This record gives sequence, structure tokens and C-alpha cells, in this order.
Amino acid sequence: MTKARARLDAPRDLRRKVMRAPTIAPDFFGKFSEDFARYMGTASFLLWMTLFVLVYVVWNTLLPKSEHFDPYSFTFLTLVLSLQASYAAPLILLAQNRQEARDRVIAEQDRRVNAQAQADMEFLSREIASLRMALREVATRDFVRSELRGLLEDLEERTPTASAGVVETVSEDPSPSK
Repeated sequence: MTKARARLDAPRDLRRKVMRAPTIAPDFFGKFSEDFARYMGTASFLLWMTLFVLVYVVWNTLLPKSEHFDPYSFTFLTLVLSLQASYAAPLILLAQNRQEARDRVIAEQDRRVNAQAQADMEFLSREIASLRMALREVATRDFVRSELRGLLEDLEERTPTASAGVVETVSEDPSPSK
């Protein structure tokens, strides 16, 4: 393989890189803070922290003075707990900020879906209203039957004998119907 030639219009980098800068994924620290905050909210963390404090207190109170590793009445314990709290607070806040950003995106998506659903419902209600208006102009089966019954009654009232005669002639028709 041939080595790629450097461009002639750009200066050559004369420095050699002894050690590369570490590359960290952009989301690594955020995920770490979420995992850390999630673990701090568990019962196992509270149990381990309680166990640590109890062992520390018992070690520095019940054992002989020569075995104490904190000669100044729990100063080191206070320092350790303060250090833990000072790192925990920003990590928890970072995790909350990331969760807030996710919640904001989800809320925006929900708002868009709700707006689309509302627009669809308004469209469908307008369509149903237009169909109802169109159906008022269309004669329904019940309407046609009632009108025909009304016309039949009007005809029977006007000509009661003529209609009876027509019925008799139809029933006495000598021609074969087959």
C-alpha cells in the first residue's frame, strides 16, 4: 500500500502525538449519572451505606484506641459522607435534567398526536353533519311507505265503490292467469 501523500497547500504537522486524548462517547457521562442516581435510590445502596457507617462507628468506638483509624471523633466519616454527597448531588441533577429532556420530547409528541386526533375528530364530525343534512333530502323507506299509505287512503276515501268494483273485477277475471 502506498502512503497517502500530504497536501502541498497545507502545512505539515511536525509534532508527534505521544499520547492520544481519550475518546469518550458523548452520552457516556449522562448514562453513568443516570445509573448512579438509579442505584442511589435503591434499598441495596441504603443497606450498604448503613452497613458502612455502622462498621465505621463500631470500629472507632468499641475497639482499642490503637486500632482506631479516625482519632478525631468521626472527622474522617464526616469527610467521606460529605464527599459522597458532593458528588452525588450533581450526578442526580444531571440525571434529572436528562429525564426532563426526555419528558419534554414525549410531551411534545403527545401534543402533536392529540392535535392530530382533535383535527380528525373535527373533520369526522363535519362529515357526519354533512351526511345528516344530505339524508334529510333523501326519501327514506319509512317516509315513502307512509306517503303511499296516505295516498291509498285518500284514493279509498274518494272512490270507495270504484275501488271495490275494481277489486271485484280483478278477482272475477275469467282469463287464465297461468
